[in-house]
Amino acid sequence: MSRIISVVNQKGGVGKTTTAVNLAVYLAKLGNFVLLVDLDPQANATSGIGVDHKNINAGVYEVMLGPYSMRQVALSLDPLGLKIIPANQNLAGANIELVSQAEREHRLYNELLEVKHDYDYIIIDSPPSLGLLTINGLVAADEILIPVQCEYFALEGLGQLLNTVALVKQYLKPNLNILGAVMTMFDERNKLAKEVFNELYRYFPNKIFRTVIPRNSKLAEAPSFGKSILHYDPSGRGAKAYERLAKELMEYTRLKK
Repeated sequence: MSRIISVVNQKGGVGKTTTAVNLAVYLAKLGNFVLLVDLDPQANATSGIGVDHKNINAGVYEVMLGPYSMRQVALSLDPLGLKIIPANQNLAGANIELVSQAEREHRLYNELLEVKHDYDYIIIDSPPSLGLLTINGLVAADEILIPVQCEYFALEGLGQLLNTVALVKQYLKPNLNILGAVMTMFDERNKLAKEVFNELYRYFPNKIFRTVIPRNSKLAEAPSFGKSILHYDPSGRGAKAYERLAKELMEYTRLKK
């Protein structure tokens, strides 16, 4: 049975999609069957991994609100064992259209039941908001991973996110767990980094990944070429960091089985 992990932070620009994409890629490289679900209307995970979201006839929107199934829209990617449920422009209206739907918070959860046993890991790239799409991503997940940029402003709104998670646990998904936080865009020259870590530890005692993702120009450039960091700069610092994160995640989830 797969581990379904939603990568979530309602604040944009913290490395959320970069983390979702590259974590999925390295988990697959390390021998796992992985499904990446792009739940963000901006479709950055889709385009950032080399799929033209403007020419997709059916994606996650058509699964949640239309006649398609997960298996029908899943696209195979390199490395072997990695697939994506892409996003397209139709997803932009989903937050509004879901309001009137039955079981609106469980749409993604219900659809993932079809493929849950096909993968070792399902990684959901949730939108940078706390709307119905993000709620769907939380309800569908077993655990959530929260990327946090190593700057004070990135900590703003973290309490609101944790409050939303608590409400989801109380009313919709009692067994939802916080897998942990991963520090992104770390600049070792920044003297505030240690203070940010200490502040972050207040929110996530004993739930901060040891792997820290550095601020790296190659990580920022890779999506514009439609490539993961594995395919763009495989020997660079960013690639090594995400490979370490994938190994750390695998070890952690193995111990929790």
